[in-house]
Amino acid sequence: MGFITRFFQRPIFSDKRFVFSIWILVALFAGLKHAFNGVNNNYLIFKYVFYNTLDQVNLYAGYADKYFDVNHYGPIFSLVIAPFALLPDSIGTILWEVCIAITLLIAIYKLPIIWKGKVIIYWIALHELYVNATNSNTNTLIAALIIGTFICIKSQKEFWAACFITLGLFIKLYGVVGLAFFFFSKNKIKLIGYLFLWSFIFFVLPMLISSPQFVVQSYIDWYNELIVKNDSNTISLMQNISVIGMIRKIGGLYEISTLVIILPAMFLFALQYIQVRAYSNPVYQFGILASTLMFVVLFSSGSETCTYIIAITGAVLWFLIQKKPYSKYVMSLFIITIIITICAGSDIAPAFIRSDIIRPYALKALPYFIVWLTLIYQLVTFRKSETSVLSNGYITDNK
Repeated sequence: MGFITRFFQRPIFSDKRFVFSIWILVALFAGLKHAFNGVNNNYLIFKYVFYNTLDQVNLYAGYADKYFDVNHYGPIFSLVIAPFALLPDSIGTILWEVCIAITLLIAIYKLPIIWKGKVIIYWIALHELYVNATNSNTNTLIAALIIGTFICIKSQKEFWAACFITLGLFIKLYGVVGLAFFFFSKNKIKLIGYLFLWSFIFFVLPMLISSPQFVVQSYIDWYNELIVKNDSNTISLMQNISVIGMIRKIGGLYEISTLVIILPAMFLFALQYIQVRAYSNPVYQFGILASTLMFVVLFSSGSETCTYIIAITGAVLWFLIQKKPYSKYVMSLFIITIIITICAGSDIAPAFIRSDIIRPYALKALPYFIVWLTLIYQLVTFRKSETSVLSNGYITDNK
């Protein structure tokens, strides 16, 4: 462990140009694989959200001649993917992977933490970036929108915070968790007004390339499809990699209501806000950001391996606000989380570990769940004092 630590402490690994280049090259490599080995099915689904909107045909029906599975994204996604869908698939898929990787690259860079902390996030999240890119997924973009919301609210840019919240919501629902930072806003009335404004804009925009009737019907179809998708996720091996899935798969409790799990989780999440006097404290705020990034993955039946690009970012932020020297518990939990994350989504670990142990029981969620519970306790008992277990060592806005 000492050798590995010393190796990665070399200046090259913290050089901004090198870090940024590696981040983009990983996404570019994944895009090139799609271009030369066959465009990923997810990208084809994305592409046809645009063309199906143009043709005004059901966005949520199956089209076996074009792709397998069905679309689960909102109508506004037709415009998000449009610049890429208009290009040849080989070029579009490359640019798509690079562009959404850049969104998270920028979001992390804009966080008010010192460069050393950003470097840690970049390197640890790099594996999940690659997993997400090889599956042509949108989770990198969703993570960027959540972080972007946090940054904008801290910067009193409610107009853009509302934009990011509603865009994430209208794309994949996940963006709604940006409301977790509502209490940190100094202009709450403005934020609410902008939320209504952007909701109207994103609702209407797809009508420019289709029709009002089609868009309204698409939202009805989207709602019905999400209900079907949620039911199918219950027993899916590759989906529901969450606390919900873990409880159901380990205990064989497939009939247990989602609410039995979700309601206690929501109570714990709400309990974090008990420290009203800490709302302006940057350490506490970063704790809420970390908690939000993990919560949205841990308690969604739609979570899959790719979704953990969101959760790993939250877990690293949790680690960064821990007080030094790190306790054995914190260090051990963080290392285990990274190891299980890598083992669950790559060929580094033996296949039987992934296929027979981690995947069947959704165990990728377990270390994140423990991290999240630990963070909840730390936030509920938060104290701005020398005896606090949390620290602002990496945070730059120590007001």
